[in-house]
Amino acid sequence: MTTVTEDGELTGLRDALGLLKDREQVAVRLLESSAKHSFDPDRELDWDAPVEDGKWFWPPELVSLYDTPMWRRMSEEQRFDLARHEAASLASLGIWFEIILMQLLVRHIYDKSVTSAHVRYALTEIADECRHSMMFARMIQKGGAPTYPVTRLNHNLARVLKTVSTTPGSFACTLLGEEILDWMQRLTFPDERVQTIVRGVTRIHVVEEARHVRYAREELRRQMVTAPRWERELTRLSCGEAARVFSIAFVNPQVYTDVGLDRREAVAQVKASGHRREVMQSGAKRLTDFLDDIGVLRGPGRRLWKSSGLLA
Repeated sequence: MTTVTEDGELTGLRDALGLLKDREQVAVRLLESSAKHSFDPDRELDWDAPVEDGKWFWPPELVSLYDTPMWRRMSEEQRFDLARHEAASLASLGIWFEIILMQLLVRHIYDKSVTSAHVRYALTEIADECRHSMMFARMIQKGGAPTYPVTRLNHNLARVLKTVSTTPGSFACTLLGEEILDWMQRLTFPDERVQTIVRGVTRIHVVEEARHVRYAREELRRQMVTAPRWERELTRLSCGEAARVFSIAFVNPQVYTDVGLDRREAVAQVKASGHRREVMQSGAKRLTDFLDDIGVLRGPGRRLWKSSGLLA
């Protein structure tokens, strides 16, 4: 573990540098894994198979209103419908994040050696994310729900992020967008109550996303040791603000209107739901433990994480 003093200065820098894994060796291993375990969703999944009656588009326990008074009043048909719309909302959010990530990765490698394994893996990951975005879009179409874009404000905040983000900030935000959805998808793809096409989509995403998380974690750990103090402090703040925005944007509240629910009441019940809070914090725990370990969850940034509801 990297030790951080109260004034934010890293101590034991030489020891911390010694613990970092070689960037090229990590990239070579990830490239080898990519060669063995990459998928073409257009060929891998049966997109022509009919939607299955009586199966969910998202596990009910992961639906935002689960176990609330409103959920208990809803008919089974309405619950299934809400799960279908929330799956479309999460897929829409995933596409938004992946488009941001692709641009951040291109910026990251812009000044690096084009013949390095590190850059080659980044390009491999960008190709993965292109396929994931198309796969999520097909899943939305398959479910017959609309797309759910983020608000104009968050859309434009991301435009600023893509332009000004530093390298550690980029990788911290990348992990935020990847790891909570990954936790939910790990619960989804083995769940036989869920539509086969959704299970297939989440299985592919989980397998390929594991490499993306490893790449981002190793680079963020490196950056939090080697970056100047101002950049580490900025990363703490930007990551905390991203967590706050992410928690708000996670499910588009339009889904409640679209399935015939009172939007304001639904949003209030989700905010008050102990089950939902536990789900989101459980999904974020592996990430928050890692960020805490490398010194990201400090100062005002930690308070932003607390306010997001993602950190207990």
